Amino acid sequence: MIQLLKYLKAKDWGLIFLIFLFIVTQVFLDLKIPDYMSEITVKVQTPGSETQDIILTGGYMVLCALGSLASAVIVSFFSTRLAASFAKNLREKLFNQVEGFSMEEINGFSTSSLITRSTNDITQVQMFIAMGMQILIKAPIMAIWAITKISNKNWQWTAATGVTVVALLAVIIVVISLAMPRFKRIQKLTDNLTAVTRENLTGIRVVRAYNAEEHEENKFEKANTDLNDNYLFATRAMALMSPSMTAAMNGLSLAIYWIGAYLIHDVLDVMQRITIFSNMVVFSSYAIQVVMSFVMLTFIFVILPRAQVSANRIKEVLNTESTIEDGTVNEGKDHLEGEIEFRHVSFKYPDAGDYVIKDIDFTAHKGETVAFIGATGSGKSTIINLVPRFYDPTEGEILIDGVNIKDYTQEALRNKIGYVPQKSVLFSGTIASNIAFGDNGKGDITEDAVKHAVSVAKATDFVEKTTGQYEGHVAQGGNNFSGGQKQRLAIARAIARDPEIFIFDDSFSALDYKTDRDLRSQLKEEAGDVTNLIVGQRIGTIKDADTIIVLDEGRIVGKGKHDDLLETCEVYREIAQSQLSEEELANE
Repeated sequence: MIQLLKYLKAKDWGLIFLIFLFIVTQVFLDLKIPDYMSEITVKVQTPGSETQDIILTGGYMVLCALGSLASAVIVSFFSTRLAASFAKNLREKLFNQVEGFSMEEINGFSTSSLITRSTNDITQVQMFIAMGMQILIKAPIMAIWAITKISNKNWQWTAATGVTVVALLAVIIVVISLAMPRFKRIQKLTDNLTAVTRENLTGIRVVRAYNAEEHEENKFEKANTDLNDNYLFATRAMALMSPSMTAAMNGLSLAIYWIGAYLIHDVLDVMQRITIFSNMVVFSSYAIQVVMSFVMLTFIFVILPRAQVSANRIKEVLNTESTIEDGTVNEGKDHLEGEIEFRHVSFKYPDAGDYVIKDIDFTAHKGETVAFIGATGSGKSTIINLVPRFYDPTEGEILIDGVNIKDYTQEALRNKIGYVPQKSVLFSGTIASNIAFGDNGKGDITEDAVKHAVSVAKATDFVEKTTGQYEGHVAQGGNNFSGGQKQRLAIARAIARDPEIFIFDDSFSALDYKTDRDLRSQLKEEAGDVTNLIVGQRIGTIKDADTIIVLDEGRIVGKGKHDDLLETCEVYREIAQSQLSEEELANE
């Protein structure tokens, strides 16, 4: 928790200083009231005391109470402001940190866990700062200050207070030892509940298609019950503190007055009795303040365990360095613009035993189309995901425009690429904002460029029929469009960026054969000098490529043009025969 304080800004430290000053003021005023109570007690029982003096002393008590109230309000206001500012700052840093992660770090934490850390965990820390920090400052100051005021009053009363404090500490230690392990589990169980919920909502169509609602309900019920049982155990353990504190306060008051009664009984002098009674009233007030300090600290022990676990989880993300280190180069070699070269590249996922791809070696020159085909799991998508540095190669190197991709800044590298993923991703907003997504809000992609990209992607027909046309609404994930429509909009987004390199990761699979062929034909016509990397499952999509690379179990088993591969590569021929008839193959 303490390590997170380094993310406080200068103005936040200023607020902490003000909070400290007003808390000290509040404690001073709270502890001044018993002194006035003592004066009033003496004056009331002393013959000849003026009523006016008693009223004046009572007025000072009222002013102290009002001052304490005002200080408490100010402290609460500043604490809430500090907590909100700190939480906002943490969320921003956490989001920016995750944005810089490679896929290795994101997969390592899991999406559900990162969501929980960015929301629930930060809320726990915010709650602790808003309520817990002022208690952490106030309770020790009040306890120590009150103890110094009562330490020389009477040893019997002091002993009673000490016994009460020791008993309270014993209760706190027992309860915390029971509750802390449960609080540590709660955040992990919250991650699990988020994951189950997210998985169910993401795959709701499959769930319904297979009548698996009951199965999913059982999964959710188990995750929910585990979380609920842990939370109930922890909160029930913490609930023991409240009656313990009440019993301690009442017991201490009873002990003080019981001891006071014996002390008064043994004294015959009236003034001494008045003094003892006055001291008893004051001691009782101060002793209750001491116990109240421990009562406040018990509240800290309620929220601190979860806040500490949450702080550690946040810190874990913030302290994780991305395995993708930024380079310094912004431009490649001019005479090699658009060229991609793989030099004996091999890759295996973190903690995996086997390589996904092995010894991949090829060159794609400017304007050429290189296509990849092979069985599922042969490494096609892995190869092209290395180009934008979603991962770095385990062995070998990749050059773009004659420069190793590790030497580029990530921004410069990705500015060269128009990427269309296997699963089309659209963002909530408008059609135009999705197409112009690649300009990063700079306004570089004009309205005409958006319309041209949509036209090349063969999406004009349905876009202009959409309500609002280019300003038409796009739901989260593009759920108000079909698979083929989303795919064409994703392709249009890449086209609008006007890149040096297009990467199509099986990006034509949802298109019919005619649309697929027309789109690629127009793309070749409009962007003939752009290098294309295409992952395809259909022979028809890739057969016109300048180079077709055939993969089998992560290795290149064939490289060449369509006709040559039909004769020389058995794997390619088997794929072709599974998709095309003998007559179609003969015509090819």
